[in-house]
Amino acid sequence: MTRASDAEREAVVGRLRDAAGEGRLTVEELAERIDAAYAARTQEELEPLTADLPAAAPGASPAAVGEGMPVGAAGATAPSVVLGILGGGDRRGRWRVPERMTVVNVLGGADLDLREATLAAPEVEIRVFSLLGGSDVIVPEGVHVELGGFAVLGGNDLKLTGPAPPPGAPLVRVRAWSLLGGTDVKTQTPRRRRHGLPEPPEPPRLP
Repeated sequence: MTRASDAEREAVVGRLRDAAGEGRLTVEELAERIDAAYAARTQEELEPLTADLPAAAPGASPAAVGEGMPVGAAGATAPSVVLGILGGGDRRGRWRVPERMTVVNVLGGADLDLREATLAAPEVEIRVFSLLGGSDVIVPEGVHVELGGFAVLGGNDLKLTGPAPPPGAPLVRVRAWSLLGGTDVKTQTPRRRRHGLPEPPEPPRLP
């Protein structure tokens, strides 16, 4: 077995990020494979990480490939503005997160589940404006997350679990402005994947 070099690890990470930008890997898959790439000690450990991906197109970049357009099996790109008025507007399952996204909540909330989503760019920004409501933003483990903004008579909370993200992992930047409400950014283990069991439904949210 041949030892892997730092340059070879970085090349694999770059290809993984390109593949995520093309809609071939979800956020969770990208984070897991990047973690495995940096932990790999041999070339043989690196090879399976890109074995199911086509060769990268020359000059392609994650932010430029398919940005703002529907992406086949990876799901359609969410609109740049999502309304959560008196409920509704949730995004979950296979969908594509645009590089810049705005959520407006009034007397309700639009929840965003990024665990099976793909990103239009290695760094995405989600802005959440809430009045008497708020959003839950669920991210997979192994993703860099930033939460900013402010809340009046409410709160915006960051509730992350799991190990620290590896270098080069995607960045999800959330900016939340809340009045009489709040936004939670959190990790939530998908039990159906890790234990072969269906994920239990979340308890109902109180108004």
